[in-house]
Amino acid sequence: MSNRIPLRGSHIATHHQKLGAAPPTGMMSLTLLLRRKTALKTVPTASRGSPLDRAKFADLYGMKDEDLAAVRAFAASHGLAVGDVNRAARSVRLSGSVQQIQTAFGVAIQLYKDEKGVTYRSNDAEASLPAELGTAVEHVLGLSERAVAKPHVRVAHASTGGTFTPPQLASTYQFPASTGSGQCIGIIELGGGFQTSDLQTFFGGIGVSVPTVLAIGVDGGANVPGGDPNGADPEVELDIEVAGGIAPGAKIAVYFTPNTDAGFLDAITTAIHDTTNKPDVLSISWGGPENSWTSSSLTAFDDAFQSAAVLGVTVCVAAGDNGSSDGTSGNMVDFPASSPNVLACGGTTLQVSDSTITSETVWNDGGGEATGGGISPTFPVPSYQTGLSAALTAGGKEALTGRGVPDAAGNADPQTGYAIVVDGQSTVVGGTSAVAPLWAGLIARINSLTGKNQGFINPVLSAAVSRDVTTGNNGTFAASAGWDACTGWGSPNGAALLKALGGTAAVPPAPNPAPKPTGGHKKHRS
Repeated sequence: MSNRIPLRGSHIATHHQKLGAAPPTGMMSLTLLLRRKTALKTVPTASRGSPLDRAKFADLYGMKDEDLAAVRAFAASHGLAVGDVNRAARSVRLSGSVQQIQTAFGVAIQLYKDEKGVTYRSNDAEASLPAELGTAVEHVLGLSERAVAKPHVRVAHASTGGTFTPPQLASTYQFPASTGSGQCIGIIELGGGFQTSDLQTFFGGIGVSVPTVLAIGVDGGANVPGGDPNGADPEVELDIEVAGGIAPGAKIAVYFTPNTDAGFLDAITTAIHDTTNKPDVLSISWGGPENSWTSSSLTAFDDAFQSAAVLGVTVCVAAGDNGSSDGTSGNMVDFPASSPNVLACGGTTLQVSDSTITSETVWNDGGGEATGGGISPTFPVPSYQTGLSAALTAGGKEALTGRGVPDAAGNADPQTGYAIVVDGQSTVVGGTSAVAPLWAGLIARINSLTGKNQGFINPVLSAAVSRDVTTGNNGTFAASAGWDACTGWGSPNGAALLKALGGTAAVPPAPNPAPKPTGGHKKHRS
């Protein structure tokens, strides 16, 4: 037997119940991520450099032909089938029986049961590869089929502070007048689906033309409305309706994929390198505590977001809905929002009178639902956060020792939430899930007005282009003047951001009277 090289970070310990060995004849699919031809150069920001087009990116930073040949030979030697190959993303899909996977990757596949009673297959230790593959393979995802993320959407028990439509928020936040024409907003979904009739009802109700919405399946994922027991339909419909309500002239490409690390990554890389729809902005409203991911997944996802930045694709990610703990026993940030190469979007509670903001504070309902935010234990402090510190609820400040989350914020409180249509009925929702497509729609407008993709805008963000939120906390961390670990630099000032990015445009008037989506009332769902 040849020498083998361990795949460091390909396993993470779990508290889930182990049921025993997985049946050897069951089929599995994996994603292998190969090394680049050459290392990425410095990630460009909105204020310097020009993004690469997708064809040139693939030529410069795609996989090596000899590495793909080595993987094909490895697969053939173990009876594994080679599926989709994405040269730009450097990804290769392999499939085979559990027994073939175990032999090829030097690992045992076990059955586990999670806290919801869902059974899944997963490796029980780190995998390895034959030494002859050398350093061609950087990561292997899919050895675990554990659900890695949850939607960051919250359905309101009752609306106590009024509701908002996307056009109302666009006006309130001074978004420049634009439909986002010529843009494509990519949305990543790990379950659920949308119904065309819901979109027609929603957009007709707010007086906005229905955007072009495409459903794109990745790794067997599909648009399946009404079939998700965990209630992913509100997430899908919220994302589309907010993004499309802000930028109805943009095409909306929705990438559906299984809720696994491999599926999630494949949807992201498929969208980033999609040469047909060519998304200019991505919106991601799914995530999980950073410490629940394998280190290999963290690195692979962040690598994909670096690629997006080089391509001029802005990635907006929800920061989580469980406060500074992110649902864990201590302080923890949510991933993929904690990647330093995405725009992490936190949440606020917004109060408006006659289209004028009367109050905006950190979203924290006091019952465990609050905006995510904090300091990453994994990713170092990025250059654009040098010298920043996080205000503490107990008093004082903590200097950043890692990537600070979030970067920006927007209305997220379900009690001052978004009136949307789901499964034929109107409902009010919130959560940081709403903030990612809100920012994605703003970026689409700005891209359309400036005639270029702004790409990675984090270094341009500051209190000068945001509405600073200085009141409230998310648990451990408190709002403060300037950047904080609850709302970042604050909620959007669209006109100021456009100006900082080199554009000029008028701000549209507020809808008056404010249109509302129609449909029956939808009660709370958990």
